[in-house]
Amino acid sequence: MLIAVILLVLTTILIWRFHKTRNYPPGPWGVPILGYLPFLNPRVPYKTLEELARKYGPTYCLSLGNINTIVLSEASVIRDFFRREEFTARAPLFVTHGIMGGYGIICAEGPLWKDQRRQIIDWLKRMGMVKFGPSRTELERRIRIGVDDFIKTLHEESSNSLEINPMHALLHSMGNIVNDLVFGITYERHDVIWLYLQELAEEGVKHIGVSGVVNFLPFLRFLPSNKKTIKFLLEGKNKTHKIYDRIIDDCNKSLKMKSDNEQVPVTILNCFLQEKQKRLEANDPSAKLYSDDQLRHLLADLFGAGVDTTLTTLRWLLLYLAKYPKYQDELRKELATFEKDNICLDDIDSIDLMKACVSEIERIRAVVPLGIPHGTVKDVMINGYKIEKNSMIIPLLWATHMDPNLWPNPEEYNPYRFITSEGKYYSPQHFIPFQSGKRMCPGEEMAKMLLFLFVGLTLINFEIYIPPNEEINMEGECGITLTPPPHKLLFKPLSK
Repeated sequence: MLIAVILLVLTTILIWRFHKTRNYPPGPWGVPILGYLPFLNPRVPYKTLEELARKYGPTYCLSLGNINTIVLSEASVIRDFFRREEFTARAPLFVTHGIMGGYGIICAEGPLWKDQRRQIIDWLKRMGMVKFGPSRTELERRIRIGVDDFIKTLHEESSNSLEINPMHALLHSMGNIVNDLVFGITYERHDVIWLYLQELAEEGVKHIGVSGVVNFLPFLRFLPSNKKTIKFLLEGKNKTHKIYDRIIDDCNKSLKMKSDNEQVPVTILNCFLQEKQKRLEANDPSAKLYSDDQLRHLLADLFGAGVDTTLTTLRWLLLYLAKYPKYQDELRKELATFEKDNICLDDIDSIDLMKACVSEIERIRAVVPLGIPHGTVKDVMINGYKIEKNSMIIPLLWATHMDPNLWPNPEEYNPYRFITSEGKYYSPQHFIPFQSGKRMCPGEEMAKMLLFLFVGLTLINFEIYIPPNEEINMEGECGITLTPPPHKLLFKPLSK
């Protein structure tokens, strides 16, 4: 036993000395095989990493299982890393490569990622994610259908009980907006397929969060409990893809039957199929990027990312506005200058406090507190440090947005952090809710549109309160995203 302990200590010292001589960033010691994994708080891992940042600085290194991990905790450092081509890969995690196969947009890298990102940005612009024009008007019409459905549901439910868990109504309404934009279809509230897809997404997020250690120690997937989880994820993916295949077949048939003069609805699915056909007809070698597997994973990524992050942000925002009703009152004063029930996307720039309230919730409760990890495509020297190929790069947004030196009293919800003395909205350089660089979220403008219309129209129609006996843990529950715990709110209809 003593020999084993001595060998363990010597191994750790040798690893540390090796790192020092190779100009690696500073960081904590770990243990063989597991690295620093045993010391991460599984409930709030972002806080463990935040504490290490205070000790080791804005760029530090640690091992998570078999993966060399670089943690970045300042916005300027994150920008410096992520503007470089060398950091556009994805981290070599088991979920990224073993389950998702490197398909889609979230897990893709290299030529596939570059092509699909460029196309997605173009498709979103065609869909209406622009500053003005008829396509923007049409996009607003499609979004308003879902928002109006949510407001109608709140009115119906509040007539029976003022205490409402808004989660399910939000998920249905926002989910159908994204269903329309991605697939060109919507579901009735109690549709069996739609309920299954919602359940699968919710359970999948939980399982991926719980089984995260398999990302770093893939051999653990053979343990009985992990085998069950991996099986669930793979079976869920296969079932989802079968549902998608039926939608894709119907879409293909519609495209083939359309007349030359017939307008095709702008959806991600239609755009993908049209682009694929165009490249095939031109004998473009890049047509091979438009495989069936790529389409299935892309649709899942865009639906999941479009719903989960925006839904979570909106849930936090409604909860914080209920906790701090004074900001509701101030927002309604701004909204009162517009015709009732008729605010539109053109009004966004006129409502500075609304933008500030959204920004403050993105700061205080970062939806993805660990950011979306990147990977390195080759060995890199940056800021005097050597970063090895296949390292994982974590942009620790939690530390960036909760630094008391940048945000005094960071746990206090205060939208006026984003308001100048002249009463205008501004965004500081150290605020990066959508990350930065070449893999920055392409749907930022879409998220702003959704949040503006959902929050604005909700506040026009209701006063929101936390029920007197409701105790809500404002810290949240951390899985893939940081979500509010299940809770109820009081929605009191405003007189018309």
